[in-house]
Amino acid sequence: MVVDGKGVVVQWSRQAEELLGRAATEVVGQPATSLVTDAGTWSGRGAEPDCGAAVLHHRDGRAVTADLRVRPVLRRDGSVVWAISQAPAAEAATGGMGAAVLEALFTQSPVGLYVLDTELRIVRANKATRATSGVPAERTVGRRLTDVYDLSAPSEIQAIFRRVLESGMPAREHLLRARAKAESGGEYVASVSAFPLQDPHGTVLGVAVTGVDVTEREKARTRARILDAVRERVGRTLDVVDTCQELVEALVPAFADIAVVEIVDSAVRGEEPPPGPLGRDVPLRRAAFRTTSGGAHQAQAHPMGDVRSLPSPTPYGQALADLQVRVLALGPDTPWLTADPARAEAIRASGAQTLIAAPLALRGTVLGLMSLYRTQQADPYDEHDVALARHLAAHTALCVDNARRYTREHTIAATIQRHLLPPCPSSQTAVETAHLYVPGNAGAGGWFDTFALPSARTALVVGDVAGQGIHTATTMGQLRTAIRTLAALDLEPDELLARLNDTATLLAAERAALPPADPVHRQALTASCVYAVYDPLTRTCTFARADHPPPVIAHPDGTTEIPDLPTGPPLGSVEGPPFAAATVKIADGSILAFYTPAILPPPPLVPQATLGPLQQVLSHPDRPLQDLCDDALYTLRNDTRPGDAILLLARTHTFPPDRVATWELDHDPTAAATARAHTSRQLTAWGVEEETAYATEVIVSELVTNAVRYATPPLRLRLIKHHTLTCEVHDTSFTAPRMRHARTVDEGGRGLFIVAQLAQNWGTRYTPNGKTVWTEQALPPQPR
Repeated sequence: MVVDGKGVVVQWSRQAEELLGRAATEVVGQPATSLVTDAGTWSGRGAEPDCGAAVLHHRDGRAVTADLRVRPVLRRDGSVVWAISQAPAAEAATGGMGAAVLEALFTQSPVGLYVLDTELRIVRANKATRATSGVPAERTVGRRLTDVYDLSAPSEIQAIFRRVLESGMPAREHLLRARAKAESGGEYVASVSAFPLQDPHGTVLGVAVTGVDVTEREKARTRARILDAVRERVGRTLDVVDTCQELVEALVPAFADIAVVEIVDSAVRGEEPPPGPLGRDVPLRRAAFRTTSGGAHQAQAHPMGDVRSLPSPTPYGQALADLQVRVLALGPDTPWLTADPARAEAIRASGAQTLIAAPLALRGTVLGLMSLYRTQQADPYDEHDVALARHLAAHTALCVDNARRYTREHTIAATIQRHLLPPCPSSQTAVETAHLYVPGNAGAGGWFDTFALPSARTALVVGDVAGQGIHTATTMGQLRTAIRTLAALDLEPDELLARLNDTATLLAAERAALPPADPVHRQALTASCVYAVYDPLTRTCTFARADHPPPVIAHPDGTTEIPDLPTGPPLGSVEGPPFAAATVKIADGSILAFYTPAILPPPPLVPQATLGPLQQVLSHPDRPLQDLCDDALYTLRNDTRPGDAILLLARTHTFPPDRVATWELDHDPTAAATARAHTSRQLTAWGVEEETAYATEVIVSELVTNAVRYATPPLRLRLIKHHTLTCEVHDTSFTAPRMRHARTVDEGGRGLFIVAQLAQNWGTRYTPNGKTVWTEQALPPQPR
């Protein structure tokens, strides 16, 4: 029940009705003493004067003994009433221990406790609050918490207390930064909880607020978060400078106000780092810098990318000499600042008050230096921060070394690849070529090639080996060399790819046979390739593909075409469909475009649509080829895709008809003489020197004689004057000629031996309707 200041009952609860059997209408307005059988029976319980036993008068006449609690209640109008309630059975059984607990909370507890009224004014505070407020507890009564402390978010904490009053629900462990107004102590982190104070009827009387200093706990958590962030974010790229930038971005402002990372200059290039201690003359490159200040450039002692040695004696040089972390207080009288005037000026301008200089070292070798500064607005670094800096430096050193090793391997792979690729594609009489080559960040296996084939033909090749690093570049060189070797056998494109696949399969088996610990053992060898042969005499191009994108043909009228070409399995595949070739008629002035997928934009839902931009670039075939390559780079190149971006363009031309001569020969013994006569007249018309002409007549005579003896008609002789002089004899037999080494007594068998001695090169090329035996002879350079 509730009794006013005159002892009159003004409120009667259901619990009181059940206890004494009296309705509210019978009691409200009556003196409270009318309910007590013997007022003198009230007995206080020692330390809890507001609680005691009383004998009450039940409606049926019997006496009821109850342990009652009396509490003053402040009304909104400023008046005071008294709430009388029955003490809980547990409290009564413990003889008022609750009061003892309450007293202990206010006099002995180390946890700060405030009791606030409904206006959020302090009603009572325990003794522990003086440690944080600097004010005795009794002097805080009647004030608000915001009058006692400087809080990081005063309006927010007031709103939390209001919600507790209105909802009756507690708010637990809200973190805030606070500083006592009464003294010049430092800022600390407090964990604040608020609980509603309610009477037995559920009316909220105020708020109990507890505050615990958790500064050290939060610092430990912050350090753990910083270490986790560095482990997660630093080292995502295999680039030394990017790794350093990731580090400073993770540390500022969470751990430092200014962060600087300097790396040994040779390590940035991927070279082996020097062993510690670091010599004074070893240059370091400023790789990363970050500050919380807006004037970032003004706070720098040296610009980004600057390379210089560290002055001595300074903590920076000492940290690199003994590989120990240094933590120092900074001030205007710091003696070593005179040895480094540029840094001294930057430190004074930034207001830095404390420094950690941590070497980036791994297995006794020095990679660089990490310098962390805190300004006057932050707490100085302590021994826990030094331990964290040591972990950060160790992790960063490992990431930098991984990036350095990748840079070194990538540089070696790129060098190998650059020396294996042709410096520029060779243009022939009937083919003009240009290329675009952009090395990829992750790949080093793309290659291209053009080279002359017998009979004025030109081979065009573009390929790509999956993977990265030195082994990929080496495999690329092996496949390119194999193509050159197989092309010398004058194989058809589909047969050449079949033989090349055998080579790739052998290389893949060698990889699989490596020890399991070798990283190359786990890299499957797969490669793609497109091989084409352009014949200017027939104006055709024969293509064969091994899992490579089809070329694009740009016609002289500006239209483009993607020929429907069969494709075979990737190189290195044991199983798959056989390779097939397709021959396409090519108009004079057309452009053949071969490429690797890395040059194209990312594929949409329809992968073939990625060729649209390339076709657009090639829609002006009259422009110089190199200009088209440059346009393709500016339009198509997507730097986010791995692999080497290669574009090989070849503009086709008809072979000059006055440099080709063809004769049909009778299949009889006079064919050799007729062939020599035709050859003599044609070489004289071409102005071929006499010595070469005589050797050519002998070659033609021997080849035609062999065809008459061992082959089947019809016979055809063709001479081609290109960079070399080519002689071809075609027949319909598929029997291959064989060069013999005749004995002294033999009358024949020396024909091909003589041909091999007189010609620079010779061979046999098979066609669907027979074979062609050809020879090549060197011609003197023609004047330009």
